[in-house]
Amino acid sequence: MSSNQQEWLDQVTGVLETLNQGVIINDEHRRVVFANSMFLEMIKLGAEKLLGRSIAELFPPEDVPRLLEFIGRRETEGHARYEFYVPQGDGGRLPVAVTSRQVRATDGRAFGIVTATDISEQKRVEMELRQVNGLLVARQRQMEEELLLAERVQQSLAPKSLTWGGISVEAYYQPAWSIGGDYGLVNPCDDHLDILVCDVSGHGISSALVANRIYSETMAQIENGVELGSMLRHLNRFAVHNFANTTSYYFTIAAARFNRASLSVQFAGAGHPPAMIVSPGESPRLLESKSMILGLFEDAVDSAAAIEIPARSGDRVLIYTDGLTETFNAQGEMLGIEGLAEIVKCTSTLPLGRMKQEILSRVAAWCAGPALDDVSLVLAEIT
Repeated sequence: MSSNQQEWLDQVTGVLETLNQGVIINDEHRRVVFANSMFLEMIKLGAEKLLGRSIAELFPPEDVPRLLEFIGRRETEGHARYEFYVPQGDGGRLPVAVTSRQVRATDGRAFGIVTATDISEQKRVEMELRQVNGLLVARQRQMEEELLLAERVQQSLAPKSLTWGGISVEAYYQPAWSIGGDYGLVNPCDDHLDILVCDVSGHGISSALVANRIYSETMAQIENGVELGSMLRHLNRFAVHNFANTTSYYFTIAAARFNRASLSVQFAGAGHPPAMIVSPGESPRLLESKSMILGLFEDAVDSAAAIEIPARSGDRVLIYTDGLTETFNAQGEMLGIEGLAEIVKCTSTLPLGRMKQEILSRVAAWCAGPALDDVSLVLAEIT
C-alpha cells in the first residue's frame, strides 16, 4: 500500500472506529484493507484473518454471485443499499442492512466503504410476525368456513313460499350481515296454516344463535298445535329463564293462523310492528301487537294475546320485521308504518309475487343507503 493510501486510511479510520456500525474498506482489488472493531465483533474473526482477503472468500460459493452483483452495482453506480448477511467465524449468519459507497483517495484510487447494521432483532420480529400472520390467516379461513356454514343454517330458518288449501304465500328474508337475528316460518298443518316472523335484537352471530334456539322452540309449539297466545307465553318463559341472566337479548314476534274450515285469521303479536290485512286497492287494516317484547319480563304476554279477524276471499295478510319500516331517505325521514301501508295499498292489485317484489323495490328506493337491519316478510293471500 502506498504512503498516500495509508495516509488516507489513517485519516478516515479514526472516525470509523467511533461508529456503532460495522465498517470495512475494500481497495480497488476488492480486498479488505480496514475493518473497525464493531465489524470484527459482528463477523467473529480477528483482524489478521480478514485483512488482505477478498470479502467474497468468506461467503459460501452459492451466495458469491449475489454478493458480486451488489459490489458491481456499487462500482458502477457509486453506491448501493441492500439487505444481506455477514458470515461469522463460528458458522453463523448475521442479518445486516448494508450501505456501500465508492470513494477515491487523494491519489485517485477507488475504495469501497461498506457499512453493515445488525438487523437480526428486526428479522426475528419479522419472522414472529409472519408466523403470527400465518396463524391469523388460518384462523380467518376457519372462521370464514364456519360463517359460511352458519349462513347456510340461517337460510334454513328463512320462511318459504308455498300454496296450501286456498292460501298462497310469498316470503322473503335478507340479513343485514351474512347472518342475522330474524327468522320466519310458513308451516302447513292438517287443518290450518301458520305464518310467523321473529326479530331477535342485535345482529350477527350471537343474534343468529339466539334466533336459532327460539326457532326450535317455536317449531315444537306449532307442531304440537299450541294456541298462538299460549305459544307466546311459552317462548317468553323460555327466553326469560335461559337468556335474561346472561345476555340482553329480547325479541319481537308476529304470527297468523289461517283455518281451513273458515276464512278467519287468528293473529298474535308481541312488541312487533303491526301486521296488515289489505283488500285490493284499499288501505290496509293494522293488527297491533297486544303483548310486549319477549324475553325480559315474566308478564310480557297479554291475557288475551290472540285475536280472531274475519277475512274475505282476496284479502292479503302481511307480516314483516322493522327492517322494512325503519329505513331512512336522504333527508333523514323514516319510512315508518304509514309509508309502508301506502306502498302496500298501491301494490295490492298486483299478483302476489309481483306485489312482494314491488314492496321490496319501493322500500329499497326510499332508503338512502344499504340496509342496516335484517329484513323478513311473509305475504299471504286467501284465494
